[in-house]
Amino acid sequence: MDPVVVLVLTLSCLFLLSLWKQSSERRKLPPGPTPLPVIGNFLQIDGKNINQTFTKLSKAYGPVFTLYLGGQPTVVLHGYEAVKEALIDHGEEFAGRGRLPVFDKVVKGMGVAFSSGNIWKDTRRLSLMTLRNLGMGKRSIEDRVQEEAQCLVEELRKTNGSPCDPTFILGCAPCNVICSIIFQNRFDYKDEDFLNLMQRLNENTHILSSPWLQEKHNQLLNNTHEHLATTVTDLFAAGTETTSTTLRYALLLLLKHPHVTAKVQEEIERVVGRHRSPCMQDRSHMPYTDAMIHEVQRFIDLIPTNLPHAVTCDMKFRNYFIPKGTTVITSLSSVLNDNKEFPNPEMFDPGHFLDGEGKFKRSDYFMPFSTGKRICAGEGLARMELFLFLTTILQNFKLKPLVHPKDIDTTPVLTGLASVPPVFQLCFIPV
Repeated sequence: MDPVVVLVLTLSCLFLLSLWKQSSERRKLPPGPTPLPVIGNFLQIDGKNINQTFTKLSKAYGPVFTLYLGGQPTVVLHGYEAVKEALIDHGEEFAGRGRLPVFDKVVKGMGVAFSSGNIWKDTRRLSLMTLRNLGMGKRSIEDRVQEEAQCLVEELRKTNGSPCDPTFILGCAPCNVICSIIFQNRFDYKDEDFLNLMQRLNENTHILSSPWLQEKHNQLLNNTHEHLATTVTDLFAAGTETTSTTLRYALLLLLKHPHVTAKVQEEIERVVGRHRSPCMQDRSHMPYTDAMIHEVQRFIDLIPTNLPHAVTCDMKFRNYFIPKGTTVITSLSSVLNDNKEFPNPEMFDPGHFLDGEGKFKRSDYFMPFSTGKRICAGEGLARMELFLFLTTILQNFKLKPLVHPKDIDTTPVLTGLASVPPVFQLCFIPV
C-alpha cells in the first residue's frame, strides 16, 4: 500500500478516535460550546477580553460550563454561588493547582503558588510558620511597613512636585517590606542588586499578564534547593507586584475621582492629623478610607480569572462528573462585578462598601485574594501595606494630575492573569 495512503488512513483513524473520546467525555462534563479537534474552543475565546467571553458563555450554558483549551477540558465557574460552593463548601476537592504553561515551564510544580497535593500542603504550612516566626501578623511587621512608608514619602519628596511616573517607587516599597522580612534588612532604592530584583519581578508581571494558553504538564519535584528558591520567589512575586500594581491603580483612580480623594484626606486629617504616622488601629475609625481601598481592589479586578485550580479526586459537582486532575477556572471577576451585590459595578464608588449610616460594610463577594484553601497567604500583609502606604502618601501630598480628570483613562492595558494599569504621570505636591 502507498505510504501516503497509509499515513492518511492513520491520521484519519486518530482524528476519529479523538472525536469519539471527546464526545464520550463531554457527555459527563458540564455543558459548553462544541470544541474543534486539537484546538478545542480557542477560536471562541477573546484573548483580549476573557471575562466578557466567560460572561457570554455563562448566559448560554449556566454558571458551570466546560471549555476545551486544546484537547483538555477546563471547567469554568462563573458567579458567586458557584465559586463559593467550589472553593469553600468543597474546598479540599478543589484545592489542586491547575495547569498554566508559562509557570509549568519555569517553576516545574515547585514552590507554594503552583504546587499541588502534599508538596503544596507541606510548603504552605512551612511558609506560614516561617513567616510567623519572622514577625508576620505581629506589631514588628507593622513597624517595618510604617518605616517603609516614611522612606516612600522621602523618595516622593525628591520629585519636588515635578511630573513623575510612580511605577518604580511604588514597586520598591512593598518589595522592601518582603526584603525586611526575609533578609531582615531593607535596601536603598538605588542599590544595584535591589534594582535587578525589581526589574525581574516587573518583567514577570508583564509576561504573565498577556493572554494565557494551556498545555500538558508532567513535572515532578526532585530538587529541594530549587524548590525552596522557587518558594521564596513566589513570596517576592506575590508580595511585591500585586501590591505595587494595586497602589499604582489606586493613585490613578484617585486622580480620576478627586472628590473621593478629598473625602479620604479629610478623614485622615480628622483621625490621624499631621504629627504622627498612620497605624492599623486608625483603620476602624476611618470607614471611608477603608471603603475606598476595598473599592479599588474590587474595581481593578487584579486577578480576573484567579490562578487555575484543579480537582483532587473524581467528584460530582452540581450533578456533573468532573474527573480528577481537571483544571478549574474560577471567575473572580464575575463575583467582584456582581450587580446585585454592587449596584453599577462598572462605576468606581466607595459607597459599595458603606451602609446607610456611612459605616464600613463587609461583603462576602469581596474576593480579590481568592477564597478557600488556596486563599492568598499574604492577604493580611497586603491589606496592611495598602492602608498604611496610601494613607501616608495622602497625609503628606496632594495628587495633581497632568490632564483633566475626565480625560484620565483607567482601562487596563493588559488583562491576562493580571490587570495592568496604563502608564501615567502625576505630581506629588507636599502639604
